[in-house]
Amino acid sequence: MPTLAVIGSQWGDEGKGKITDYLAEDADLVVRYQGGANAGHTIKVGEEVFALHLLPSGIIRENVISVVGNGLVIDCDELEVELEALRKTGRSGKGLRLSDRANVVMPYHRILDGAEERARGSKTVGTTGRGIGPCYSDKIARAGIRIGDLLDEELLRDRIATIAPVKERFAESLGAELGLDQEALVAKLLSFGKKWEQYITDTSVLVNDAIKAGKKVMFEGAQGTMLDIDYGTYPYVTSSNCTSAGICTGVGVPPSAVGEVIGVTKAYTTRVGAGPFVSELTDEVGKHLQTKGGEFGTTTGRARRCGWLDLVVVRHAVRLNGMACIALTKLDVLNDLDTIKVCVAYDVDGKRVENFPSNVRHLERAKPIYEELDGWKSWEGSTAELCKRGYEALPQGMRSYIQYIERSTGVPAGIISVGKGRDETIDRRHKKW
Repeated sequence: MPTLAVIGSQWGDEGKGKITDYLAEDADLVVRYQGGANAGHTIKVGEEVFALHLLPSGIIRENVISVVGNGLVIDCDELEVELEALRKTGRSGKGLRLSDRANVVMPYHRILDGAEERARGSKTVGTTGRGIGPCYSDKIARAGIRIGDLLDEELLRDRIATIAPVKERFAESLGAELGLDQEALVAKLLSFGKKWEQYITDTSVLVNDAIKAGKKVMFEGAQGTMLDIDYGTYPYVTSSNCTSAGICTGVGVPPSAVGEVIGVTKAYTTRVGAGPFVSELTDEVGKHLQTKGGEFGTTTGRARRCGWLDLVVVRHAVRLNGMACIALTKLDVLNDLDTIKVCVAYDVDGKRVENFPSNVRHLERAKPIYEELDGWKSWEGSTAELCKRGYEALPQGMRSYIQYIERSTGVPAGIISVGKGRDETIDRRHKKW
């Protein structure tokens, strides 16, 4: 079946945007299935750098249909800003398709997001404050506004008139004030509906028809597996299903429609915000990784916490997602380190643990069990030229590191990335689609 899924195997920020863009060269559709404007994908094309938040990574390519699935929550203001920035680069964005079933992030969701986080006191979960959690909460509570509602004025007015008083009372209970102007809100949402009517459709039909027609469809995750609402470091997670299982509900396709799953894996580990991070480094090596890796959030600008590669995390992701291979990114950041450590298990109260625990308190007490590998030195010449020469041209220490990861996870490193550009990539997969 001509479908690929690109999934993050850590806490996000693994380089999914670059890998999706690289693979999209042969794709007909790129379909994003979860998350909101709290995610960020950075793509480099020549000297151009694109920071995407809601738009699928395929939007950079004019011949690709880029689908925002029903599993997303859409901030209309943010989406319009992204579309305008895209048009300024000379790209039309004509391939965009928005699911009529995707929920809308309302202005009050942002206010409630901040109010709820403040109410948690010292137990904050590190939300981006963009209203994502409250929007998903409303979706589940059947109190949401959907993109399709923006095309039906009578329905939209009725929904907001019903929901607004409830939100006002909830905000008051948290010490916040919404100050909702229902008329102004309706008018603004209707204007977005009119502007985007050409993009809004039943994307489940679109994607399923494309698969039946034999077109090449790529499913793109936003955050990483460890932020999954069920299988991540709960409660320090996002509000949607980031694993490959989320594709079915987030796009509207059956499990049989999900073909090969590629897990994007950074050569070390990072995470943004609060929550346990067993292999975190707070020393000079951690600062080195942060600086050389440019580890600052695409969406928030927040500095990412950095640490050695955690194979307990990656094995967890491989199993949950059914990964056929991994795309190993940012190996170049480890250049010139004399020794590289890899976390292979945890010590929790004196017990060796090799499977990722669900109990957050166990994770907070866990100590990393490391194995050490020799580092490697930088290569001479450009990274792009190195990649043209293929895998065997990589430094021996780097190849040993890759092989160690392959043995430990049980899956091959099908794609090797040693830079941000499309040409700084080695594709070792035998079957491309």
